[in-house]
Amino acid sequence: MSLNELITLLEAEIHCGQDKMDSEISHVCAGDLMSDILMFSQPHALLLTGLVNIQVVRTAEMLDIAAVVFIRGKKPSEEMLELARRKGIPLLTTNKTMYLSCGLLYEAGLKDIPLPAVKTELK
Repeated sequence: MSLNELITLLEAEIHCGQDKMDSEISHVCAGDLMSDILMFSQPHALLLTGLVNIQVVRTAEMLDIAAVVFIRGKKPSEEMLELARRKGIPLLTTNKTMYLSCGLLYEAGLKDIPLPAVKTELK
């Protein structure tokens, strides 16, 4: 799915990264804890979050996230927009909830990020 299609699906607004709207997305990572995003993301995924601070953009840069969508109508600050522009990370917003956004993206065929294998030993 391209970011253009995603914008239509989520009724999203583009705040920066208009030149990357043809980028393809195949996986989605959603959450508000950047420590979880660090563990359960993969390059070129879409990040859905309700957390609106500069660390989201820094995390997206570190993980090579394709784009960030802020949910529930939350808007990025000017500081976040400046950093995202410099790093080439599209920032979008939707008025939809996390649950509905994830459901729509799942229904449209986007995949979640598989959990890493965890070894457990019984003694």
